[in-house]
Amino acid sequence: MKFDIDAIDLSILRALQKDARLSHQELSERVGLSPSPCSRRIRILESKNIIDGYSARIDERLLGFAMNIFVSVKLERQVDGCLAIFEREINLCPEVVDCWLMTGTRDYLMRVSVRDLDEFERFLTARLTGIKGVASIESAIPIRRVKGGMARLV
Repeated sequence: MKFDIDAIDLSILRALQKDARLSHQELSERVGLSPSPCSRRIRILESKNIIDGYSARIDERLLGFAMNIFVSVKLERQVDGCLAIFEREINLCPEVVDCWLMTGTRDYLMRVSVRDLDEFERFLTARLTGIKGVASIESAIPIRRVKGGMARLV
Protein backbone atom coordinates (compact mmCIF):
# COMPACT_ATOMS: atom_id res chain seq x y z
CA MET A 1 0.00 0.00 0.00
CA LYS A 2 1.32 3.43 -0.92
CA PHE A 3 1.75 5.96 1.86
CA ASP A 4 1.68 9.64 0.92
CA ILE A 5 4.80 11.47 1.99
CA ASP A 6 5.69 15.12 1.57
CA ALA A 7 8.92 16.94 0.71
CA ILE A 8 10.08 16.99 4.35
CA ASP A 9 9.57 13.22 4.68
CA LEU A 10 11.59 12.75 1.48
CA SER A 11 14.33 14.97 2.89
CA ILE A 12 14.40 12.87 6.05
CA LEU A 13 14.59 9.65 4.03
CA ARG A 14 17.38 10.98 1.79
CA ALA A 15 19.42 12.14 4.78
CA LEU A 16 18.97 8.82 6.60
CA GLN A 17 19.92 6.87 3.47
CA LYS A 18 23.17 8.81 3.31
CA ASP A 19 23.87 8.50 7.03
CA ALA A 20 21.52 6.60 9.34
CA ARG A 21 23.77 7.46 12.28
CA LEU A 22 22.68 11.10 12.30
CA SER A 23 21.33 12.21 15.65
CA HIS A 24 17.78 13.53 15.64
CA GLN A 25 19.25 16.97 16.32
CA GLU A 26 21.55 16.80 13.28
CA LEU A 27 18.78 15.39 11.12
CA SER A 28 16.30 18.05 12.17
CA GLU A 29 18.83 20.79 11.27
CA ARG A 30 19.40 19.25 7.83
CA VAL A 31 15.71 19.05 6.99
CA GLY A 32 14.68 22.37 8.56
CA LEU A 33 12.52 21.11 11.43
CA SER A 34 12.87 21.28 15.17
CA PRO A 35 13.87 17.97 16.82
CA SER A 36 10.42 17.03 18.19
CA PRO A 37 8.48 17.22 14.88
CA CYS A 38 11.41 15.53 13.11
CA SER A 39 11.39 12.66 15.63
CA ARG A 40 7.61 12.37 15.29
CA ARG A 41 7.92 12.08 11.48
CA ILE A 42 10.62 9.40 11.85
CA ARG A 43 8.35 7.41 14.19
CA ILE A 44 5.49 7.66 11.66
CA LEU A 45 7.77 6.56 8.79
CA GLU A 46 8.92 3.63 10.95
CA SER A 47 5.37 2.69 12.01
CA LYS A 48 4.26 2.64 8.35
CA ASN A 49 7.33 0.44 7.56
CA ILE A 50 8.63 2.98 5.07
CA ILE A 51 11.74 2.90 7.24
CA ASP A 52 11.97 -0.83 7.89
CA GLY A 53 15.28 -0.86 9.71
CA TYR A 54 18.75 0.59 9.97
CA SER A 55 21.96 -1.03 8.86
CA ALA A 56 25.53 -0.46 7.81
CA ARG A 57 26.71 -0.91 4.22
CA ILE A 58 29.58 -3.39 4.33
CA ASP A 59 32.20 -3.88 1.64
CA GLU A 60 32.18 -7.66 1.26
CA ARG A 61 35.49 -7.56 -0.62
CA LEU A 62 37.27 -6.22 2.45
CA LEU A 63 35.96 -9.22 4.39
CA GLY A 64 37.46 -11.58 1.84
CA PHE A 65 34.39 -12.20 -0.33
CA ALA A 66 35.91 -11.00 -3.59
CA MET A 67 33.41 -12.54 -6.01
CA ASN A 68 29.75 -11.96 -6.66
CA ILE A 69 28.06 -14.43 -8.95
CA PHE A 70 24.52 -14.19 -10.24
CA VAL A 71 22.83 -17.57 -10.31
CA SER A 72 19.47 -18.33 -11.85
CA VAL A 73 17.64 -21.51 -10.95
CA LYS A 74 14.81 -23.32 -12.66
CA LEU A 75 12.79 -25.77 -10.61
CA GLU A 76 11.27 -28.98 -11.92
CA ARG A 77 7.85 -27.61 -10.96
CA GLN A 78 6.78 -24.18 -9.75
CA VAL A 79 4.22 -25.22 -7.15
CA ASP A 80 3.94 -24.09 -3.56
CA GLY A 81 5.61 -27.17 -2.07
CA CYS A 82 8.65 -26.98 -4.36
CA LEU A 83 8.99 -23.24 -3.82
CA ALA A 84 8.84 -23.68 -0.05
CA ILE A 85 11.49 -26.40 -0.05
CA PHE A 86 13.84 -24.35 -2.23
CA GLU A 87 13.36 -21.16 -0.21
CA ARG A 88 13.88 -22.96 3.10
CA GLU A 89 17.15 -24.48 1.87
CA ILE A 90 18.42 -21.23 0.32
CA ASN A 91 17.81 -19.39 3.58
CA LEU A 92 20.32 -21.78 5.18
CA CYS A 93 23.09 -20.83 2.70
CA PRO A 94 25.26 -17.94 3.92
CA GLU A 95 26.73 -17.62 0.41
CA VAL A 96 23.34 -16.48 -0.93
CA VAL A 97 23.11 -12.79 -0.14
CA ASP A 98 20.00 -11.96 -2.20
CA CYS A 99 17.34 -14.21 -3.71
CA TRP A 100 14.29 -13.25 -5.75
CA LEU A 101 11.40 -15.34 -7.06
CA MET A 102 11.17 -14.35 -10.72
CA THR A 103 8.83 -14.31 -13.67
CA GLY A 104 10.08 -15.55 -17.03
CA THR A 105 12.06 -18.63 -17.94
CA ARG A 106 13.87 -18.97 -14.59
CA ASP A 107 12.25 -19.32 -11.19
CA TYR A 108 14.87 -17.69 -8.96
CA LEU A 109 17.69 -15.19 -9.32
CA MET A 110 20.32 -15.06 -6.59
CA ARG A 111 23.41 -13.05 -5.81
CA VAL A 112 26.02 -15.34 -4.33
CA SER A 113 29.03 -13.88 -2.51
CA VAL A 114 32.12 -16.09 -2.25
CA ARG A 115 35.87 -15.81 -1.65
CA ASP A 116 36.85 -17.41 -4.95
CA LEU A 117 35.81 -19.86 -7.66
CA ASP A 118 36.74 -22.83 -5.46
CA GLU A 119 34.23 -21.74 -2.83
CA PHE A 120 31.61 -21.16 -5.54
CA GLU A 121 32.22 -24.65 -6.91
CA ARG A 122 31.75 -26.14 -3.43
CA PHE A 123 28.53 -24.17 -2.96
CA LEU A 124 27.27 -25.22 -6.39
CA THR A 125 28.11 -28.92 -6.16
CA ALA A 126 27.62 -29.57 -2.45
CA ARG A 127 24.63 -27.34 -1.69
CA LEU A 128 22.69 -25.95 -4.64
CA THR A 129 22.52 -29.01 -6.87
CA GLY A 130 21.47 -31.08 -3.88
CA ILE A 131 18.29 -29.11 -3.23
CA LYS A 132 15.27 -31.23 -4.09
CA GLY A 133 13.44 -29.99 -7.18
CA VAL A 134 16.28 -28.02 -8.82
CA ALA A 135 16.08 -28.72 -12.56
CA SER A 136 18.78 -26.41 -13.95
CA ILE A 137 21.21 -23.71 -12.93
CA GLU A 138 22.86 -20.88 -14.87
CA SER A 139 25.51 -18.58 -13.48
CA ALA A 140 27.03 -15.31 -14.61
CA ILE A 141 30.04 -13.47 -13.21
CA PRO A 142 29.72 -9.68 -13.30
CA ILE A 143 32.66 -7.65 -14.60
CA ARG A 144 31.95 -4.49 -12.60
CA ARG A 145 29.06 -2.75 -10.92
CA VAL A 146 27.79 0.14 -13.01
CA LYS A 147 25.17 1.42 -10.60
CA GLY A 148 24.31 0.53 -7.05
CA GLY A 149 22.00 2.23 -4.69
CA MET A 150 19.63 2.07 -1.84
CA ALA A 151 15.84 2.47 -2.10
CA ARG A 152 14.30 4.53 -4.86
CA LEU A 153 12.73 7.66 -3.38
CA VAL A 154 11.38 9.47 -6.46
